[in-house]
Amino acid sequence: MNKECIRNILSEGKVSSKIMISGWVRTRRDSKDFSFIEINDGSCLKNLQVIADQDIPGYEENVLQANTGASIEVIGEICESQGKGQKVEIKAKKIKLLGDCPADYPLQKKRHTNEFLRTISHLRPRTNTFGAAFRVRHAASYAIHKFFNDNGFINLHSPIITASDCEGAGQMFRVTALDIENLPKKEGKVDFSKDFFGEETSLTVSGQLEAEIFATAFSKVYTFGPTFRAENSNTTRHLAEFWMIEPEMAFCDLSGNMDVAEKFIKYVIDYVLTNCAEDMDFFNKWYEKGIIQKLQSIRKAKFARITYKEAIEALEKSGKDFEYPVSWGIDLQTEHERYLTEEYAKKPVFVTNYPKEIKAFYMRLDEGEETVSAMDLLVPRLGEIIGGSQREEREDVLRQRIIDNDLSEKDYAWYLELRKYGSVPHAGFGLGFERLIMYLTGVSNIRDVIPFPRTPGNARI
Repeated sequence: MNKECIRNILSEGKVSSKIMISGWVRTRRDSKDFSFIEINDGSCLKNLQVIADQDIPGYEENVLQANTGASIEVIGEICESQGKGQKVEIKAKKIKLLGDCPADYPLQKKRHTNEFLRTISHLRPRTNTFGAAFRVRHAASYAIHKFFNDNGFINLHSPIITASDCEGAGQMFRVTALDIENLPKKEGKVDFSKDFFGEETSLTVSGQLEAEIFATAFSKVYTFGPTFRAENSNTTRHLAEFWMIEPEMAFCDLSGNMDVAEKFIKYVIDYVLTNCAEDMDFFNKWYEKGIIQKLQSIRKAKFARITYKEAIEALEKSGKDFEYPVSWGIDLQTEHERYLTEEYAKKPVFVTNYPKEIKAFYMRLDEGEETVSAMDLLVPRLGEIIGGSQREEREDVLRQRIIDNDLSEKDYAWYLELRKYGSVPHAGFGLGFERLIMYLTGVSNIRDVIPFPRTPGNARI
């Protein structure tokens, strides 16, 4: 007999003479002649009620031992429910206890703080919050791949180990096979020529540079994979390991880049709202009231576009007493970004053409050479959610930018050659996947939207 998932049973609401399900017991209530068991298999938020009569085989050793957290297999018939809350329930003909669960099971209570659940990350997926969060994460992941596939992009698996520092910030995790108790030295420094790769290597902070290589062959590509930052930051918005989506498009300028980013965000929001209605109702009730309506308004809005100069002027005229003072050349802070989206534009805003000093070397230098063709997408509640730019396609200008940023021309020789052999205008952006899930669900801590958070001092499950 084939097993059915609870989501299908509840959504179809059809009676059936014989069915098999498996799952974990959420609650069990016993009366004189029968027991009510709430069972969940992770396929949806709701539980399915099972009614077990005391006359079924093995009632004492299977049903009455099926405590909260235990796993069971049920064979029975789907009947119309006599109670409220669901259309159907299962009248059990046979229940088999697969894995019992003792009384010290940590998830006995119905509600736990997310802080407590982080201490038992091996069990927290069984809770409603994390079940809902990771179903939304799955749906968003699928929507991302579908969006790019349907729009002619090729998926690139960019390397995790790299010898290039895309951001130039140096906050990278070093990868080495050297004996750290007996490091080879040359002129007082570690001799990485003796290492596995023959040079110093790290975990990647971005797949962008590799994506640019493939964009010059396939026109439109995207990466979706893990990235790493060795930034000692213990905030609710930072992780040491997180997932990034990075499309790269040849024959594309800054305006076209923003067009794709806006279409992309709206597509993912629409997909999640359509396919995760039950889970989104949960977040709307327990995490951020009105979040569904807010996301629907984002989906319908025409995103604003302003320059960095216009953004600074708007902030200076706001009359707000910001914690971080506003002046030309600052990197916008979350409080600035939220003002621009929530009070100034009252919708998502693209801020473009930032001062070159606060942006990466690869961004295209604007006319006048004071700003670069960068863009950040700011959204209400969160602030920056996407960062991108038109890339510098002129070899001579890029070479000078590398020099000005004290980077090695030798390390970026291949990157310069992309501009030497058939260079084209091209652009791309990056989206932190966990930031997106926070935005979709209203969950305020990034540690609670990734299966196993990696933060300073924490690398265990």
